[in-house]
Amino acid sequence: MSKKIRFISIFNRATIRQQLYIIYAAVIVVPMLLLGTFLLLYTGRIMVDYYTDLLKSENHRVRNLLFELTTDTYNVSKDIVFDLGIRKILTENFDSTRDYMKAVDQNALLEQCARNYTEFSAVEIYTDNPTISDYKQFVCLDEDVMNTIWYQEAISEPGIHWRAIPWEYGYHDEYWSLCLVRAIPLINSPYHAVLVIHLDENDLRLRVDNDEYLCTLSVDRGPVFYSSDRSRYGKAQPMPVDFEEPSFQYTGATEMDNKRYLINISTFYMFQSDSRIYVCTLDSQGYANIRRILYLCGIIIALNLVIPGVMIHFFTKHFAGRVNVLREEMHKASNQDYELISTFQGNDELSEAFDDLQIMVRNIKEQEARAYEAQLKEQKLLISQQEMEFKMLASQINPHFLYNTLETIRMKALKAGDKEAATAIKLLGKSMRYVLENMGTAMTTLEEELNHVEEYIAIQHLRFGDRIQYTKETEPGLDLKEYYLPPLLLQPVVENAIVHGLEEKDEDGRIAVSVYRKISEGMNLLIIDVEDNGCGMTEEVLGKLRTDIEIRDMSRSKSIGLYNINQRMKLHFGDGYRVHIYSEPQMGTRVRLMFPIDRMQLE
Repeated sequence: MSKKIRFISIFNRATIRQQLYIIYAAVIVVPMLLLGTFLLLYTGRIMVDYYTDLLKSENHRVRNLLFELTTDTYNVSKDIVFDLGIRKILTENFDSTRDYMKAVDQNALLEQCARNYTEFSAVEIYTDNPTISDYKQFVCLDEDVMNTIWYQEAISEPGIHWRAIPWEYGYHDEYWSLCLVRAIPLINSPYHAVLVIHLDENDLRLRVDNDEYLCTLSVDRGPVFYSSDRSRYGKAQPMPVDFEEPSFQYTGATEMDNKRYLINISTFYMFQSDSRIYVCTLDSQGYANIRRILYLCGIIIALNLVIPGVMIHFFTKHFAGRVNVLREEMHKASNQDYELISTFQGNDELSEAFDDLQIMVRNIKEQEARAYEAQLKEQKLLISQQEMEFKMLASQINPHFLYNTLETIRMKALKAGDKEAATAIKLLGKSMRYVLENMGTAMTTLEEELNHVEEYIAIQHLRFGDRIQYTKETEPGLDLKEYYLPPLLLQPVVENAIVHGLEEKDEDGRIAVSVYRKISEGMNLLIIDVEDNGCGMTEEVLGKLRTDIEIRDMSRSKSIGLYNINQRMKLHFGDGYRVHIYSEPQMGTRVRLMFPIDRMQLE
């Protein structure tokens, strides 16, 4: 806590210019450095993951190609190994070379394989049958071949073997060829035969090569038999391989030829064989691309620090100068030197403060006159308050005088035998009592408000007779005493229905008031509908009326009652609760008032 107080104390003693520099460093420089460092690290991690995923996808693509290629080769080798014609040639003792060549020519399977499968560079069968010589796909074993590891392995271990075998092609060009090596079982024969299918290096290159990635392939513990870079033929994989691991996997970075590579090595088991191919894909551009992106992000972060820093420097210099000018002028005013400069540079809060300073100086000169005017206003206010108190006292006396006068008139009417006039006076008195008693109140019960409406209807019956029929319908179980609303809301609506809705009805006029509860959009509402069967309104007239009750027009005298009701409802309950009007020509009009129940029930 003491360090915080010490920092605040140092900050408060600094000049405005220094404070702005501190704020710039605390709010922009430090967060930008922290955020920039985090973003650089995060972006670097994302980019490494992105290029790693692409490299793994390339590795997976190569493995799929090898799976398809080696599976097709296995199927071809199966057809050759179990071909009866080829077995017959390998086990038969030919009397002459002519008979041997004729037998080979009659069997077209090997030539068809060499001709139809472009992925094969050669299909050979090595045999120790002394009556067979080198002809087409048949090769007579010599001592060099018999001493090779792949031949000895094929003879001693029946099954499918894949080996990288050096292969001479063309003008003594040697390359490593991936070969399927498989012994051909010769039953009841002293001879041996081995099938060797060489996969074509050019076909493999067409399938595997990708301009964006390098690829090296090796089988078991053997050297690289395929590489996008031909200089790596016959060498070991770029990364050491753990041959003891059944499914060796590695993804990471390596240095090779003074260049940093992203590398992915995976193990691929060939179909129906224990031989493993190690697929190594290398990306030489990934790290370079990542560095370029990170350099660009670093430059953007640096610019985001430098450019605001330069702008802050010039702004603080300009701002501090204006503050000093304002401080000097205020110092002059505090020493009663009111000769201020006429203009102040800028048009902002400082300029407004200088304008206020000028106004303050003028106000000081006019202080005595303004103080005298204030005293006069205070005196007038006191007089006005006294008048208001007198009027309030009078308003308390007038209702009692009015009630007593009306009661006196009613009694005289009864004595004169005019019961209708007495009833009218009684209803008028009750109605006026309700109005006057609620002049200063904010809320009344729904029961009292509806009783006032019935008293108003009773008065209108004296005028219109049976031309107007009134009905009231309330929801069963609804206690009207529990709900409160602003007084004198319903009577103007009913009056409006009689005056405007039923003015053209000579008979059968009806006013219906309905009170019920409703749940709408998750809210509990109390609905009061006032409906008449009068002349109704057209869409144009209805639209204008809806506008009039929302927007006050002082030039008009109609719809003022509905406007006031609408405004009072919004004032008490919120904008969502207001007067809704529905009408059709010759069908009547319905005025709906919607109230929130939770705000009508007082605690």
